[in-house]
Amino acid sequence: MSADAVIDILNKQSGALGISGLSKDFRDLEQAASEGHERARLALKIFAYSVARGVSSMIPAIGGLDTLVFTAGIGENSPTARGRIASYLLWTGIAIDEEKNVEGKAESDISSDGSPVRVLVIPTDEELMIAQETSKLIEQMNGGLKWKK
Repeated sequence: MSADAVIDILNKQSGALGISGLSKDFRDLEQAASEGHERARLALKIFAYSVARGVSSMIPAIGGLDTLVFTAGIGENSPTARGRIASYLLWTGIAIDEEKNVEGKAESDISSDGSPVRVLVIPTDEELMIAQETSKLIEQMNGGLKWKK
């Protein structure tokens, strides 16, 4: 295979799509998994484990975990993914209230009462973040001159 072909496979045909054989869209995978598609279930399980492994690897560096925040597309919109990820992190003390998790839209605390680790759902304002980063870049390019708002 050419280098371009390998890059194409790694970037466009691997990950959730490669594992599931269906789609890279997690909404499609959750639907298929709910209908019994084993490879979709496996892709979702591997994704959740990967996220939990990443979180777990950071806990020693930050000296513990007092709050876990779910954000962006999957974190904001998939109670199933939040629950699956949290299930791998039970050892941290995380306890999610299933009812709150299902309802968890907009800004919400989905922690169970008494959970030593708060679990929050916080929407991402991607447009604001892009605008702020663009403003910083313009300031740097203009030698520190502020962008007029």
